[in-house]
Amino acid sequence: MTERLSFEILERDGASRCGRLVTPHGVIHTPAFQPVATYGAVRGLSPGDLAEVGAQILLANAYHLHERPGEEVVARSGGLHGFTGWSGPWVTDSGGFQVTSLADRVEVDEEGLTFHSPLDGRRRQLSPESAMEIQQALGADAAMALDECQPPDPRGAPDRGLRAEAAMERTLRWAERCRRHHSRPDQALLGIVQGGDSPALRRRSARATAEIGFDGYAHGGLGLGEEIERRNDLLAETNQALPLDRPRYLMGLGRPEDLLLAIERGIDLFDCVIPTRHARHGVLFTHAGRLSLRNARFRGDDAPPDQACDCSTCARHSRAFLAHLFRVNEPLASRLASLHNLRFYLRLMERARRAIAEGRLAALRDEILSSAGERIR
Repeated sequence: MTERLSFEILERDGASRCGRLVTPHGVIHTPAFQPVATYGAVRGLSPGDLAEVGAQILLANAYHLHERPGEEVVARSGGLHGFTGWSGPWVTDSGGFQVTSLADRVEVDEEGLTFHSPLDGRRRQLSPESAMEIQQALGADAAMALDECQPPDPRGAPDRGLRAEAAMERTLRWAERCRRHHSRPDQALLGIVQGGDSPALRRRSARATAEIGFDGYAHGGLGLGEEIERRNDLLAETNQALPLDRPRYLMGLGRPEDLLLAIERGIDLFDCVIPTRHARHGVLFTHAGRLSLRNARFRGDDAPPDQACDCSTCARHSRAFLAHLFRVNEPLASRLASLHNLRFYLRLMERARRAIAEGRLAALRDEILSSAGERIR
């Protein structure tokens, strides 16, 4: 594709794809899950830990790194790779999602986003041009165009469709500005599809974003309240308007079952905070369903957290020990649980790649869906 990114589809099973994504800092085998390292680190885990569980690529947030420590500090240390010690591929989100996550602190106009910082209350502006400059200074392998992530309006709201359309059209105008301003030859740039939960708007957004021309394409603004069947239909329809030979990225979502259903519809890349956030609350994903370590029944349970897991947590520790760590608020609890949950997610991607190559993704999907609602009590 370009000197900064190449993508080859190796196997297919229906609409699902098993591919090879080459970046300046390594090869990513897709479908792939990106652990979220908002500030340059996955909470409680070292780069060595992440390599141990099988991480191929990490996601950082350009807006938050701009606030602290500042992209200049990161750039002086050799970019994200030198600053963090993670030498594999990095992706940076532009900050568009903060329209939703910091909705009470952000103003949106044609120029860009104006944030009232949650740190000190100061006003900080983010335009398509500055979003490119920040991400180029951070030195990620792939940067995201700035988009307007429109929070979902209540069904029946009179201006619901108009708001989604306005945000989608503004995202397209910003995408053109990002494309013009982005100049780092060793950094890929991905465009973002918006359009709320309207199939027509998302098709328009996908076609227009593809016409601008990007190294890859992301689905934004999903996982914000729409029904899962609706989301899956939107992904399937929108992908038809995106180039077949470019990676497709579903941003910010989801649970294991969400990933498998999206892979079936042709998604290649994912990120989500769920595995590490759940881990910090004592919830593990296992092959038998979700397990809540704060449940009293685990106080004397000597079994490993997941007998089918190959992570170091399951090899060395019991449910009783982990339950004890959570009860006494020992920080090691979150670390061990995070290691397990990330390994579960990353191993799920490995299993998905094998299943696509063997033409049995549907069987893996059914297995994951059957255990999705199971919660060990």
